[in-house]
Amino acid sequence: MAERQAKGKKSDRSKKRGAGRGLSLTFILWAGFSFYALIIIFVYGAVQNMLVNKRYREQTVNELRSAGSAVTQALENNSVWREDELSGFLLELSNRHGVHAFVLGADGREVLPRSPVDFTQVVTEIREKLRESEGNDIVYQPSEDKYAYASVVTIGDNECYVYVSHSLKPISDLAGDLRLRTLITGLLAVVLAFAVSGFVALVITKPVTEVTEKAKELARGNYSIKFNENYYCTEICELSDALDYASEEISKSDRMQKELIANVSHDFKTPLTMIKAYASMIREISGDDPEKRNLHTQVIIDESDRLTALVNDMLDISKLRAGIGELRESVFNLSQYLYGVTEKFKYLSDTQGYTFVTEIEEGLYTRADKEKIGQVLYNLIGNAVNYTGEDKHVFVRLAQADKRIRFEVRDTGKGIPQEELADIWERYYRSSELHKRPVKGTGLGLSIVKTALDRHKFQFGVQSEEGKGSCFWVEFPAAAEDFEEEEA
Repeated sequence: MAERQAKGKKSDRSKKRGAGRGLSLTFILWAGFSFYALIIIFVYGAVQNMLVNKRYREQTVNELRSAGSAVTQALENNSVWREDELSGFLLELSNRHGVHAFVLGADGREVLPRSPVDFTQVVTEIREKLRESEGNDIVYQPSEDKYAYASVVTIGDNECYVYVSHSLKPISDLAGDLRLRTLITGLLAVVLAFAVSGFVALVITKPVTEVTEKAKELARGNYSIKFNENYYCTEICELSDALDYASEEISKSDRMQKELIANVSHDFKTPLTMIKAYASMIREISGDDPEKRNLHTQVIIDESDRLTALVNDMLDISKLRAGIGELRESVFNLSQYLYGVTEKFKYLSDTQGYTFVTEIEEGLYTRADKEKIGQVLYNLIGNAVNYTGEDKHVFVRLAQADKRIRFEVRDTGKGIPQEELADIWERYYRSSELHKRPVKGTGLGLSIVKTALDRHKFQFGVQSEEGKGSCFWVEFPAAAEDFEEEEA
């Protein structure tokens, strides 16, 4: 019941986090495509109307000039025209060019062909326009719906004016019809754009939605979820692969965390139980017996030291992984320092028959954090002691290799299966093979080694073959011997 309530609360929190965070990707894509389509349609309609209007006006001006120039040239070439001939010529020219052509007298009342329209005001306007242009002919726009051509000619002794006009009403009608057609076409295009953009948005966002739903399942603790779908989009496939990898790593971390808690609980429980038991024995049994009391007290001290070592190792690895504290690097004699570390294991030779075969090249200097490298060397040698074979041999080697210094520690144990090599650096990892542990440890040794060497950015690894033992190695950067050595 409590678990269901916890899941319900987690789901509610998830919904709250997702609420009010903006619009959905599907809507954004749909709206974006639709708005883009609207802009394209609007620009197309506007440009089309503008270009058609401009083109028609240019064509009108050309027709006016052509018709007006033809009349002017005909009158200049032949100043003797009968009235009926000139009227017929003007009518034929008007029909051919789609204009209205007239020859106006100086007073505006003499008009050919004959017309009831009074052109007095037109003649006055023509004179003003010609005077302003300082030319013999001109094209101008007397009103919003008309273009006109005018020129001055001399017929006999009389000054006359050629006047050719063209109505813009056809272009207005054409523009209106074009706007209507554009509107209808635009509405159809908008409907189609909405439908197509909606479909495209759904297609694009479908894999994103699927990955999001699976990611929510992963967040709820379902590490068996798989993202490796064959999507059409490369980026989504890469995201799926990354989430698959994250799922595996989180699952692995979760499993290791549970194992860590179980192992830490066990490692704490055993010494605490012994401390309590021996404290009770001192109080109830051995309190008056100095020999037994000292023996029981020593057990309590040893188990307290074991707890302290466990806590210290856990703090060390937490600090290393969190990056707390700067590396205190200095140049020191690694050869001499390794001798000191191996000396700490000499008691095993005297008490339990272990043999340490050392091959340490003299005078090798490196730059590193001396204290943390000491932890690395001690843990690697201690690990070899714990896992070596029945012959109880451990081989330690330090030698120059080009511009590097290579440290190796080898045991003669059963080796590590290939499938387990990648996991041995994890906290509380235990090989499936049983082994004795003459060197007390907390199960965090190799994890401390890995974390410390990663911070130094040193190369390290392990080579192992089942039945032939394992060889752990580290490569240190070589430093010049004449550097001033800094003692810890």
